This record gives sequence, C-alpha cells and structure tokens, in this order.
Amino acid sequence: MPVINSIAAEADTLTEWRRHLHRHPELLFDCVKTAAFVSEKLRSFGISEIHERVAQTGVVAVIEGRAPGRTIALRADMDALPMEDLSGTDHASTVPGMAHTCGHDGHTTMLLGAAKYLAETRNFAGRVVLLFQPAEEGGGGGKVMVEEGVMDRFGVEEVYGIHNSPGEPEGHILTAPGPLMASADEFRIEIAGQGGHGAEPHMSTDPVPAAAAMVGALQTIVSRNVSAIDRLVVSVTEIHAGTAHNIIPGTAWLGGTVRSFSPETRDLAERRLREIAEAQSAVYGCTAQVIYDRGYPPTVNHAAQAAFAAEVARAVVGDDKVRDDIDPIMPAEDFSYMLEARPGAYLFLGQGDTPNCHHPKYDFNDAIAPVGASFFARLVETALPLKS
Repeated sequence: MPVINSIAAEADTLTEWRRHLHRHPELLFDCVKTAAFVSEKLRSFGISEIHERVAQTGVVAVIEGRAPGRTIALRADMDALPMEDLSGTDHASTVPGMAHTCGHDGHTTMLLGAAKYLAETRNFAGRVVLLFQPAEEGGGGGKVMVEEGVMDRFGVEEVYGIHNSPGEPEGHILTAPGPLMASADEFRIEIAGQGGHGAEPHMSTDPVPAAAAMVGALQTIVSRNVSAIDRLVVSVTEIHAGTAHNIIPGTAWLGGTVRSFSPETRDLAERRLREIAEAQSAVYGCTAQVIYDRGYPPTVNHAAQAAFAAEVARAVVGDDKVRDDIDPIMPAEDFSYMLEARPGAYLFLGQGDTPNCHHPKYDFNDAIAPVGASFFARLVETALPLKS
C-alpha cells in the first residue's frame, strides 16, 4: 500500500495549490484568504458540510464514509510567519514581512489532497473531520478550536497531525509515543535601578551589571536544579538597556523562553527563575519584576495512536523509511491542546536537506506533498475500515 496512485497523479495540482498559498501568506488569526481558498477547494471536491469562521478564520469540514462508524480528525495549520521570504523562488511571498517559512502552506495542501481523495472514494466507515487551523505560530489557534468545542461538536474520538521536517530524508516519517515536543513559556524580567552619568557610576544604581549577571545565573536552573536526565532549556534571547554611551540607564530588561516536558520541571523552572531574578537584582541594589507567561503545553503522543500511525506510515513509505522511537525536540506546537483533548498522534515528514523551518530561505519541498496526503488518506481507511 505505497503512495496512492491517484494522489501521486495530482502532484502538479498539489504543487500549484501549495505555491499559491506560499505567494499569499497570512498571520495568526487573519487567515481570511487562505480559509476562502480552502473552502473553495473543499466545495469543489463535493464536500457539503463545511463550517467556516471556527476560531475566527479556521475551517472545519466533515466527510461521511459509506457506512456508520467512528469519527477521527485530521489537522493542518494555515498561518505564516512575520518575516521576509528570501527563498528566491518564482513563487516567493508577495506580501512584505510575511512568509510561509514553516511549511504550513504544505501542511494545508497535504490535507486538501487527502480530502479530495477521501471525498471521491469514501472507502471507509465513519466520519473524517478536517481541521484547518489558524494561528499556530504563537496565537494558540489549536487551543481556541478546542475551547470552541470542535471535539465535542463533531464527535471526534481521535486526532492526528503531521509536520514537515528539514534535515530528515525526503519522504521518511518519524514519531514516538509520549513527549514529542516541549512546552513553550515566555518570560520578561524588568530591572529597576537609578540612572545617572556614565562617568559617575558611584552616584547611580546601575541595572546593567545586574542584567549581565542574571543571564549567567539563570543557566544554573538547568545545570544545578534539574536532573541531567530531564530536558530543560532556559534561553535569554533579549537584553535591552540604555540610550547613549554616557548615560547609566535607570532600567533594563531581559526576556527569553523556557522549554520543558513535565509539569514538575515546568513548575520548578518558573519558581527558580523568579527567585534568581529577584535575588540577583537585590545583590546589585536593584529590584526586579518578573512577568512569566505559560504558553503551549508539551506535545505528548498517546502510545496506542502513535504505534498505529507508525504502522500506517510503514504501509505508505516502507519499513525502512519509518522511525517510531525518535527523541523529543524542544520546539513547541499547539497541536498539544488537541492531544490533551483527545487521543492521537503527531508525526514528522522528512523533506530532505533544506534550510530549517523559520529560516528566511526555507521553502516547503513539493515532492513530499503526495506522501503526506497519502498518509492521511490511508490512516483514515485503516482506522475506519469497511466491513467486507
């Protein structure tokens, strides 16, 4: 049961759809044109149950099989990133400051390809719910969809998603049971001192040394507070202070991200970050205010569903192109909210030796779209078989 012939025959069409989406990126919940494109294609496939404006600009479609049965959901994200497209391709973004540099245009295309096949064949018993989601890139569109009740409203029993993976061999599929991607928290530490003349530091309370020392001290959370077996990242990614070379600023602030996999490690990291920020500031005569926002939870695959998805992947691409034991990675995904709501699994689809996601020269590899679409379609037919 390799890549489905009829889907492979649509490769040029899938490429056309994907490159159209790539030229017209949209951010967060503002996926108006993207959603309209998706809805138009779904209608052209003969799908009659289409729900628009879910989570503002999301689209949910339902395909009924040939007989009653269970309901599973397939999800694709639609939004782009706020950055320039430096891919240099003929289909590069036409919108300044916006680019599909994470491949969501490809994810949407793969789900559309599967939708076309499933609407034409309906070779399954039950229902498939297609979730075209906005605002994965920081907006938490997956959370909004869950909070709006899509799982209960459409009777979803299991949910699956897939993401392209630069650096992995083209067409290979990877997953694992348990934690797959990290939680993503954001912090900002505001340090207050007393400004003054750069030539008279003794007349001031300088927040800059406090900020500089704090960067190093925060790394002890990972090196001295957490077991080396546990995975934790604390990254300071912003430091801001001062306006001129001869002025000691009155304030400084630094910000960054915390990534982890377990609730216990997540709690410990937040607690220690607050303690270190406040104590380190006091050492330098300053005060600190910590703003800590918890973002996406860890993406945790359900064991039975991950094993099932891996078996489907083997049927599509072959045993030698599937790994079901990969190590967790530290980026985050708001598919995590869907996996908290229902059993399911998330997988990665290798797209070869290309620039990484979020790189300005990244571009989705169109050659893998038929593979992803076939995986989605075979997953449905395998999970919801017709009785002979």
